[in-house]
Amino acid sequence: MRPDTTIRVLKFFGLALLGSWLATAQTLIQAELWPAKPIRLIVPFPTGGTSDILARMIGQKLTEAWNQPLVVDSRPGANGNIGVDIMARAPADGYTLCLMDVGNLSISPSMYTKMPFDILRDLATLSMISYSPHLVTVHPSVPVNSVGELIALAKKKPGKLNFPVGLGSAVHLAGLALEQRTGAHWVYVPTKGGTQSILTVTTGEADLLFMGILQSLPHVKSGRLKLIAVSSTKRDPHLPNTPTVAETPGLEGFTTGSYQGLIAQAKLPHEIIQKINLEVGRILGFSDVKEKLLSQGTLPLPMSPTEMGQWLANEKQRWAQVVRLSGFKIE
Repeated sequence: MRPDTTIRVLKFFGLALLGSWLATAQTLIQAELWPAKPIRLIVPFPTGGTSDILARMIGQKLTEAWNQPLVVDSRPGANGNIGVDIMARAPADGYTLCLMDVGNLSISPSMYTKMPFDILRDLATLSMISYSPHLVTVHPSVPVNSVGELIALAKKKPGKLNFPVGLGSAVHLAGLALEQRTGAHWVYVPTKGGTQSILTVTTGEADLLFMGILQSLPHVKSGRLKLIAVSSTKRDPHLPNTPTVAETPGLEGFTTGSYQGLIAQAKLPHEIIQKINLEVGRILGFSDVKEKLLSQGTLPLPMSPTEMGQWLANEKQRWAQVVRLSGFKIE
């Protein structure tokens, strides 16, 4: 190689290395200074739901920690996909995040014929926040007091029980999974989400409901819903006399629920991801936060970004099988 060519090659690689170093340095500086302005926290479900309640509670704590406001932006629709897509298209700078039921997120790739994003390729998992089991409830007029009796009634009168759901949601898939395990059959009544689903049952327009404990427990306490089971692996300490679905013969191991977590764009710098994860983990350790979550039947469930990513991949595979067996698809 000629000397002048060697010099040009060395200059090229030197400039490339310098450019890479400068880019890395700039990312580190941005992460160190972040957050330097208000953060938009997208909640892709209606106000008043579990995600909205948690976003406002966690958002207030993060506002206090970072001295920057977290503004909750409700963008409901398509089981969270509309809000997640808005977030995914935003700059990967940490100023647009999303808090949602990531259980729903794990279902969407199998349920929808078209998805605007890939949940494993286009999204970054930041931190899991909580787990809330579904409460299995019915309208007080429905003559059942256990899951076994509910299944027997659904088999005796197939297609007579109405089950309001956001089609393609975690609640919908819980119903499908229970049908597949038992041979029961009910009619799914499409709604816009949790609040509308609860209203449909409490008013007697529908019969059966799977819903997060945070949303449905107040209606159980008021007598507008009759509680027959909880979908966690073990009995809830606040509802010790309520059996789990898994205690029903033939339904061993059955578990569903609402898993709430924070996500962002896949290209969000690792340093900001770690910063968010550590702060959320710290907040979930606060005694007042734990007490508030536990008092409402919600369990803190902190995870590292890697652990949450693996959980999402596993759940995606789990629900793909349920969707395949059901033959249900959303255009």
